[in-house]
Amino acid sequence: MAIEVRIPTILRSYTGGAKVVDGTGDTLADLLTDLDSRHGGLRGRLITDAGTLHRFVNVYVNDEDVRFLGALDAKLSDGDSVTILPAVAGGAFGFAAAAAISSHSAAAAAISSHSISSQSAAATVARDAVAAR
Repeated sequence: MAIEVRIPTILRSYTGGAKVVDGTGDTLADLLTDLDSRHGGLRGRLITDAGTLHRFVNVYVNDEDVRFLGALDAKLSDGDSVTILPAVAGGAFGFAAAAAISSHSAAAAAISSHSISSQSAAATVARDAVAAR
């Protein structure tokens, strides 16, 4: 079963620069596991530790949002087209910043407890990165 997967620019480092890759799987979860076996690390950028899609990632199967098709349990068929898109966010807080923050435990904890804004967390991560140099 061949499924075409469109990869956003921010994730093309995992696919050797490829804009489109092929994968297989009966569900979106199966497809992401298959892709990760050939493009290591890709699945981890899309799936949380809890096993759900990151909230800043939008995935579409044949132009339908997978959140309305069963999320990771969305059924796939031969010839389907899957598009992965970073969520559009206001200000400077986007896909890359969200990914950086999710791996920065203090910032992630602060966001989870809603004690600081995502922009403040992004600033914290940036400041810590500069200080570490």
